[in-house]
Amino acid sequence: MKVKLGFGSIPKPQYVFVSKESDHCWYMLSDEQKQIPIYDKALTGLITGIEVNKKVETSYGEAEKTDLHILADKPYIVRSGSESYFSKSLLLSLDVLTYEQLIKPLTIAVSPGEKTIVFCTIYNPVTFRSIGVSWDGHREIDWQALGQKVSLKINNLQHKDKQHQEISNNIDMSEVRASFIAQSDIYLDQLNWSPEQGREYLQQRYGKRSRYHLSDTELLEFIDFLRLQLT
Repeated sequence: MKVKLGFGSIPKPQYVFVSKESDHCWYMLSDEQKQIPIYDKALTGLITGIEVNKKVETSYGEAEKTDLHILADKPYIVRSGSESYFSKSLLLSLDVLTYEQLIKPLTIAVSPGEKTIVFCTIYNPVTFRSIGVSWDGHREIDWQALGQKVSLKINNLQHKDKQHQEISNNIDMSEVRASFIAQSDIYLDQLNWSPEQGREYLQQRYGKRSRYHLSDTELLEFIDFLRLQLT
């Protein structure tokens, strides 16, 4: 997402509410709490989290909701009733998705059913294929248990992805530093510096007796110094 400088709206997630109307199946609320219909039937983005069986105060009293967090052109939170067909079809779809599928953009689509029913279908926006789910035996499903299972799966996914990124960064940096050390070995050998000469220089220049204790900037500076001695 690009950050827009200057005056604008408050940077907060945009709630999207699911409700079957005559010509649309979801809507947003204006600052004056007026419904703004969303005529598009699909929202594509990265799923960043889910809250199930969340107790929310509504104009009709307390109710349990499912909040799906999606990062698209801005952060969205798609809210639906925990007992709705939308929430149930959403959970069924998320339950069968793999880790590889969940870390990529997905398309959340609404489709109207009978009376007030709205279904959720998840698509792969690259292949245009929907995630097939089965409603067989849905009346016997423990939806609360399924919700907890999906919640753990989605929310742990973010933690796992963060850990993977940190490990990748550490591996990359360790490889880069190793190449720097190897380059300095070549220069030291060409200069015929003894290990003690190198330690004395590091102690005088940086107050450190080993290249492994140098910061990245100091190590690059040391390599540049050695290269200049050769020329």
